[in-house]
Amino acid sequence: MILCCGEALIDFVPLPEMQAYSPCPGGSVYNIAVGLGRLGAPAGFFCKMSTDFFGDSLVDYLHENHVDTSYCLRSADPTTLAFISLPGAGEEPRFMFYANDTADRLLTVDELPELGEAITALHFGSISLVMDPGAVALETLMRRESGRRVISLDPNVRPGLIADLDAYRRRFEAWVDLVDIVKLSRADLALLYPDTDRQEVIAGWFARGISLCMVTMGGDGAAGYTAAGVSAFAPTPQVQVVDTVGAGDTFIAAALAHLEHNELLSREQLRALSSAELTACLTFAGRAAAINCSRQGANPPYLHEMDS
Repeated sequence: MILCCGEALIDFVPLPEMQAYSPCPGGSVYNIAVGLGRLGAPAGFFCKMSTDFFGDSLVDYLHENHVDTSYCLRSADPTTLAFISLPGAGEEPRFMFYANDTADRLLTVDELPELGEAITALHFGSISLVMDPGAVALETLMRRESGRRVISLDPNVRPGLIADLDAYRRRFEAWVDLVDIVKLSRADLALLYPDTDRQEVIAGWFARGISLCMVTMGGDGAAGYTAAGVSAFAPTPQVQVVDTVGAGDTFIAAALAHLEHNELLSREQLRALSSAELTACLTFAGRAAAINCSRQGANPPYLHEMDS
């Protein structure tokens, strides 16, 4: 099972041509768990979620999408809320978070679970690694499980939540030492390493132990690199884009699902990926992300849609 460890919140998405917002289950790591479940990969979710009605809806939605919630905790603290602004074509969505004293943010180290043998990989990322004390707890879990299971990381950098980018960069560098897979966007790289060549950055990560790096570039496709020197590229499928909310989450969910389905989600197999295998992974993930972008909000595809 791939256990996604992170935030669970309610996204309020603007309704087209209306001065109103529609509430939707969300959170980057939460979306990845849903994406895995829809694509038929064994998926679980670890988070502290509220017992309010938003929290109930978050748990119910996981169940509907075949995600194991046995590692989830419940708390009387409120659910994190996020409002999304969708700017013009080609621009990144903007987010406003209401997360003071919310359930997922208040996870503590003492609440970390012991993981069973069924958990073969863990995924971390996004705002859950920014907002303390929950971020410290998740970092502790990442450190504890590093080397014992495959660890995947997608920082999904949210500049509006980062008061000190240099401090965040140092924190991110510490995570890289613990993980096997790093997926990030071209925008993430530009924020974290504005004056450094991409290849130089990634080469440094490989020297420190990661096995696979994937970089998404929106409409310009996605690139992948392995520690063994294999690289690949997959173009972005052409679709009528409704919005790009959840595209990156869907991409990494589909990439992990593809690796799992093809028995490639181990440290040894990741390092031994061939160019054809890496291209197939990027292509599958890009197709899933494109389908997500063809409809409103974070709405990853089901496995049967990938063949249509």
